[in-house]
Formats: sequence, structure tokens, C-alpha cells
Amino acid sequence: MTTTNQTSLRADQRRGFHACWRGLRMLAAAAVVGAALAGCTGEQFQKGYILPPGALEQIPIGASQDQVLIVMGTPSTVATLDGEVFYYISQRSERPVAFMNQKVVDQRVIAIYFDKNRRVRRLANYGLQDGKIFDFISRTTPTSGQEMSYLTPLFKLLSFN
Repeated sequence: MTTTNQTSLRADQRRGFHACWRGLRMLAAAAVVGAALAGCTGEQFQKGYILPPGALEQIPIGASQDQVLIVMGTPSTVATLDGEVFYYISQRSERPVAFMNQKVVDQRVIAIYFDKNRRVRRLANYGLQDGKIFDFISRTTPTSGQEMSYLTPLFKLLSFN
């Protein structure tokens, strides 16, 4: 083999090696970008009661309270104002990207009203359009009114009214 052929062969081998290395780098970069985007996919969250399919159809007006408990399970909360009321509360929220805040997309309050004889008087299925969005986790009740900063009393002392 002549020196020219050997030099040409080595140059071809180097070009092949560099092309292979470049392909591996592109593949690694695509894998890193894919992994980063996979971590940013959206999520859905379900809080509270999950309504079984067809459950409300199994509770006719006049059904007993025990039948409601068998079909629906334990209520989220119970009220006893004008007869007894079972409330089943749920909320579904989602966030499009993992680091963003959640947005409430559906909120349900199923209310089952009973008469004095503990029979179903009325069923109600309240949705997001029927009320305000409430926070299941904060355990705080928002109040309306003026929020005062620590400077407000100072300014009141300095005012000449």
C-alpha cells in the first residue's frame, strides 16, 4: 500500500468517526430535550368525592337514607337545618405545565335533601357555575373588608383629623 492510499484511508476513517460522533451528540441532545419536555407535561388533580357512574339514577325520590349511604357512601359533610342534607363535594383542577399554578376546571356539590322521615325529598347537582371556587387545602375562610398593613396605625396617629 502506498503512503497516499494510507493517508487517504486514515482521512476517511477520521471523517467517519467525526460523523458518528456528531450523530451521537445529536441523539443525546434530542434525548435531553425530550426528557425536559416530558417533565413539563400537564397534570390533572381530583379532590374530594368521586361520583360513581350512574349513582344518582339509583336514588329515586322517596328512597331511604340507608339506601343513599349504600349507593353513594359516606358524605363529605352533613347539614341539619331543615331536615338532613348530605353533601358530596368534589373538585377537578389541572395545570398545563408542571411548574404553573392549578386552575379549577370543574367543581361539583351533590346535595341530597331528606324529609323528617329520613326519605329523599330532593336531589341537587351544583356545578362550578352555581357558586364560588373554594380551596380544599388552605383551611382558611376568606373575609371581606379592609386589610390593614403595619403602617396604617402610624398614619392614623400622624393625621390631623
